Amino acid sequence: PLVREQRDPLSSMGNDAALAVMSDRPRMLYDYFKQLFAQVTNPAIDSIREEVVMATECYVGPERNILEESEENAHRLRIAHPILSNEEYAAIANLNHRGWRTRVIDMTFESNSGSRGLRAELERMCREATEAIAQGYRMIALSDRRMSSTRAAVSALLAVGTVHHHLVRNHDRTRLGIVVETGEAREVHHHCLLVGYGADAINPYLAFEALWNARRNGYLDDAPHIQDDLDVVKAYKKGVEKGILKVMAKMGISTLQSYKGAQIFEAIGIATEVIDSAFVGTASRVEGVGFEVLATEMQRRHMLGYPTRKTSRLPVLPNPGDIHWRVGGDRHMWDPESISDLQLAVRQDNFDSYQQFANHSNKNNTREANLRGLLDFNFGVNGPPVHLEDVEPEEEIVKRFATGAMSFGSISTEAHEALAIAMNRIGGKSNTGEGGEDSRRYKTQANGDSSRSAIKQVASGRFGVTIDYLTNADELQIKIVQGAKPGEGGELPGDKVDEFIAEIRNSTPGVGLISPPPHHDIYSIEDIAQLIHDLKNSNPSARISVKLGSEIGVGAVAAGVTKARSDHLVIAGDTGGTGASPLTSIKHAGVPWELGLAEAHQTLVTNNLRSRVVLQVDGQLKTGRDVVIATCLGAEEYGFSTAPLIAMGCIMMRKCHLNTCPVGIATQDEVLRKRFTGLPEHVINYFFMVARDVRETLAELGFKSINELVGRVDVLKEKLVSGHWKSQTLSLEKVLTPAVKPKKFLGSYRRHNQDHGIEHALDHKLIELAKPALEEGKRVRTNLPISNSNRVVGGILSHQVIKRVGPSMLPDDTIHFKFDGSAGQSFGAWLAKGITLEVEGDANDYVGKGLSGGRVIVYPPKNVIFKPEEQVIVGNVALYGATSGEAFFRGKAAERFCVRNSGASAVVEGVGDHGCEYMTGGRAVVLGETGRNFAAGMSGGIAYVWDPNSELEAKCNLDLVELESVSKPEDMNELKSLIERHESYTGSTVAEEILTNWSISLNNFVKVMPTDYKRILEQEAAREESLILSTAEV
Repeated sequence: PLVREQRDPLSSMGNDAALAVMSDRPRMLYDYFKQLFAQVTNPAIDSIREEVVMATECYVGPERNILEESEENAHRLRIAHPILSNEEYAAIANLNHRGWRTRVIDMTFESNSGSRGLRAELERMCREATEAIAQGYRMIALSDRRMSSTRAAVSALLAVGTVHHHLVRNHDRTRLGIVVETGEAREVHHHCLLVGYGADAINPYLAFEALWNARRNGYLDDAPHIQDDLDVVKAYKKGVEKGILKVMAKMGISTLQSYKGAQIFEAIGIATEVIDSAFVGTASRVEGVGFEVLATEMQRRHMLGYPTRKTSRLPVLPNPGDIHWRVGGDRHMWDPESISDLQLAVRQDNFDSYQQFANHSNKNNTREANLRGLLDFNFGVNGPPVHLEDVEPEEEIVKRFATGAMSFGSISTEAHEALAIAMNRIGGKSNTGEGGEDSRRYKTQANGDSSRSAIKQVASGRFGVTIDYLTNADELQIKIVQGAKPGEGGELPGDKVDEFIAEIRNSTPGVGLISPPPHHDIYSIEDIAQLIHDLKNSNPSARISVKLGSEIGVGAVAAGVTKARSDHLVIAGDTGGTGASPLTSIKHAGVPWELGLAEAHQTLVTNNLRSRVVLQVDGQLKTGRDVVIATCLGAEEYGFSTAPLIAMGCIMMRKCHLNTCPVGIATQDEVLRKRFTGLPEHVINYFFMVARDVRETLAELGFKSINELVGRVDVLKEKLVSGHWKSQTLSLEKVLTPAVKPKKFLGSYRRHNQDHGIEHALDHKLIELAKPALEEGKRVRTNLPISNSNRVVGGILSHQVIKRVGPSMLPDDTIHFKFDGSAGQSFGAWLAKGITLEVEGDANDYVGKGLSGGRVIVYPPKNVIFKPEEQVIVGNVALYGATSGEAFFRGKAAERFCVRNSGASAVVEGVGDHGCEYMTGGRAVVLGETGRNFAAGMSGGIAYVWDPNSELEAKCNLDLVELESVSKPEDMNELKSLIERHESYTGSTVAEEILTNWSISLNNFVKVMPTDYKRILEQEAAREESLILSTAEV
């Protein structure tokens, strides 16, 4: 796919393969590093839809005094792309122009010389780099072309990092450019690491040769853009560029120049001696392999290419099994034996069979694949064992379990509802995922079962997030990251968006859906505090949760989010599942939850915040042993995703992203869904077996409840694999470090409720004033003052409307409040149908967020002396995730107006950058100027833009939309009606002037129409016409 489709390959079900440092196989050095990502403290970037801010162009070579103006200072080499073709590399390697010369430095070592030979060659490279500066060279090229049967290639990453840091230590790095000629780098992650640790450009010559050979053998015949070897190079460079930009964007970095040398990675299993030499400053919390093991790995991989034993068979490299399980390949957390054992146990409800599954999983899978496999219990630390009957019962333990966030777009409705029914029966919690939920599931079934998910997720796409959805929740989870693809958004292909999914997500069947990488109302800790407050207002009885990804620094973020009054935190490990994700993210982003959980708990305890928040962990939890270890490291609740799916029949085919799941779980195909044989009882049996396993372990350890065990790292001890050539080098000392408890310590688990401060909300007064409407259906009209300290006005009121009256049951404009002043943030958020909020003044950010049928009107005071159409009247991100209703703004909106609007109609008199981004439905009328990148990612709905000077085309992102004139009668009538209502509600003189000269004004409007949406509408119209004709003939 990197060449054929010019993008990173997709996969699914997460990464359950052994960590590189625990693998029996010789792994590449790149596999020991994990990408970092932004969460909460700054936003990620959408590198595709916001390409306008991204750049891979870099200037390389000696940097001089920027304060001194001279021609010499401008002599730098401009490289448009970090990947060099062979010809481009040759031009640089043989450069001899105006003093620019390149010295080629060999990057190989004697294959049988071990770590001593490796280190000697690294020292030689550093010495030659310093000599090159002294001899006047402007560039060096590290090359492994001299590799032979006797000389092995030094890992390009190790060589680059070593030379880069040698030059940095000697204050020489700005005097020399570094390019790399290597046969090792081939994947997006490889190139990211090389650039991240100092390379200016890379020539992956062996990747090119392999791809050229693939073209000659016909493997690329289905790629129309590839006709010759040059096309292969272009396609590879384009695919890698997209991948690199996406990795950069996870951290909110927009230019490669800023990413270069930034070292935004964490090492898992690299010794301090290597870090201090080649990767200075990189976090490596569990120690690991040193130069000796790295040399051995390089030698063993070299032997695969130069085997000493001759054979008549065609030489084929072995399948490492690092994605799919393979015989003789890498150890996986799930293998055929563990899958069959678990399914047998849950179908027979046989605890002996479960123990067989648990023993195999603990001793063979986890033990040889993950960090917690290297831990064991210190029996007796808490005294002698206790009687089993004195331990917290299984019925209480299972209430701490939750299933992961899997949307019914990613899995079938049957599987989604089976999980919900199972969790509701046992008192646990299921999670909707980010796809919304069918409102019929809010009602109890005739047999007493409930398929309502207790946890309603609020993700960046806000799909299906209405006030009805929020009101029918026990917990509202803000999804900051997903363990399998942190820092990224999601994309649901159009062929998976059937009529049912489209109805729930407020979109169009057959039209693809996009989730932004960040929440556009969360760019800082202060912003997430606002969203937590918003959600608490939408459902005061719900617990507010925030889902974070495991990485270095997650402790500080967890502390900030707890101070922002989150009730619940999830730490998601890097092994979590996914319905679809780029392979680079699945394999190389995030770190094991053991590290993130330990850090989060330690930080919260040290800052005396732990008693204010529930801490949950998820990521390949399988057995009671996993749960108990997680408890010792600080968790008190536990999320399971893959294991419940396997209990219902999943066989880990990893075809979720292809819609071809053979057991009917991760598919929307009606034929395949009929193969689903899972039952709620299977999930229930599994969770009670895990609870029994936990209970028995607690008794052995001398604990009577889970709460007693939370954070007790003294109950754990290291049990490294003796003699294992790699994992024996690990140290889990930092994971097992007890948290420092402050004076007046308040507790190691959730004991106190957060103070959300909603008792002082203006809405309580509004609810009292609205009683005639809520209880008798009478109309209510009231004028009130408002200030910017009044936030989320209308939130609690809308919640009460849903509870007392029901969704869409209150007639339009039954409750009408007019305010004078400046409204605070999130004015009219999730406003329910039947409510109108009007402001004479202005409003802050997030106006009409999640609008759910209500009406919002904002206009300046009647006596202002400025022109309203020239001033900003509402802040950023107005109508984010709106699903229905209306909004009329007399003046301009700031950036990201109508982002992810999926059903509301709005009129505004100008917008900032990124207007109508990711819009999937509704109507937007802009009676003024637009900013840059208008309609980026817009796959549905229609925008009408006033464009008398024909400037829109230059400002519009035309990847998914077309620009048309407003010529159809239905479009004319719709546009005119909205403008008339805008004038009526706001007194807009702009609207008045347009309407007065309607026949002329109409020519100045441009209709922004999504291409896919237009195609679907035309197909529907053709079907209807065909039906009419066939009926007439009959």
